Amino acid sequence: MTVFTERCALGPEKGMRVAIKDSIDVAGMATRMGSAAFAQAAPATAHAEVVERLLAAGCRMVGKTVLHEFAFGVSGINPACGTPRNHRYPDRIPGGSSSGSAVSVAAGEADIALGTDTGGSVRMPATCCGVYGFKPTFGRVSRRGVWPAVTSLDCVGVFAPNLELLERAEAIIDPRYEPQAFSGELHIGLVEVDADAAIADAIGLYVRTSGCDVEAVELPLFEAAFEAGLTVINAETWSAFGAYLETGCVGKDVAERLERAADTGPQAVLGAERIRQAFSDQVDALLERYSVLALPTLPSFPLLLDEALAGKTDLRSTALVRPFNLSGHPALSIPLDIDGRPAGLQLVGRHGDDARLLSAARELERLVATTNKND
Repeated sequence: MTVFTERCALGPEKGMRVAIKDSIDVAGMATRMGSAAFAQAAPATAHAEVVERLLAAGCRMVGKTVLHEFAFGVSGINPACGTPRNHRYPDRIPGGSSSGSAVSVAAGEADIALGTDTGGSVRMPATCCGVYGFKPTFGRVSRRGVWPAVTSLDCVGVFAPNLELLERAEAIIDPRYEPQAFSGELHIGLVEVDADAAIADAIGLYVRTSGCDVEAVELPLFEAAFEAGLTVINAETWSAFGAYLETGCVGKDVAERLERAADTGPQAVLGAERIRQAFSDQVDALLERYSVLALPTLPSFPLLLDEALAGKTDLRSTALVRPFNLSGHPALSIPLDIDGRPAGLQLVGRHGDDARLLSAARELERLVATTNKND
């Protein structure tokens, strides 16, 4: 099973095992970004700050994981480095771009894993692989030593098999994070979105099973925020990696999208920035009334692996996650299984209130478990 680009054993033997996406520097290991264009990259001379923090906390780095090339894709298919096999749903794609990190946790190869999330690249593979995935508030977790160096969207995020380990990891990589007990009543704004009926129904049933206050809400700029997020990621990814097309080593899938991204002009980016502010204001306004917002992580079930290998794509798969990269709000994906198919419940919290979001998730899970136990 292709999960790691390179294995290592850094840190105490009995420490919490951590897998690191190969877009994050580990001293002495090359960061190759899942691309043949980086095949001759020199080893990193220093750890990324998040790796330093994990090692200082007694964690054990077990290896660097495969990703969608340049972290610019959502299927996790990688002809150059190999495609990680989805451990729990082997007929489905692992999701991207942090495919190997998600699989490493699902397969028990790591206790937690680090990924990066620019347009859903932690939350999407977490859903595909049946694990938890968290994107913190933008700018809250250090990106020193993380590729690309310049971004207005990307965050270092955590994969974990449960909330307990996720919070333990978050408290290490985010020095301001302090786990807290949920206080007060849980009020959920259930965002109305375009999703498969089976997924929308399951999400609605799950949150209402908690017995807490749930109200349907709208985000009028949601679709515009998705499109704006695509505009920004195209501009920033072209700026970071466009020059590597000249090597002739970039895979066909990513090369074609980079070429299209080159056409993203400054006026389009300016328009996207206006949408960013207006959409962020809409989300903030709802979060003044609700503890968290809830919606599916993915609007449909992940592609079958054979379909993706045959060239089928589904950029709409990020329609429900990408807007929160644009706005910068923290977002968590909780794994759900619907008749043997992977799905996810996404919870979104207030800017900078990451601990409150994760405490709300714990409270929601507790309430649902209590209801199911009593039925």
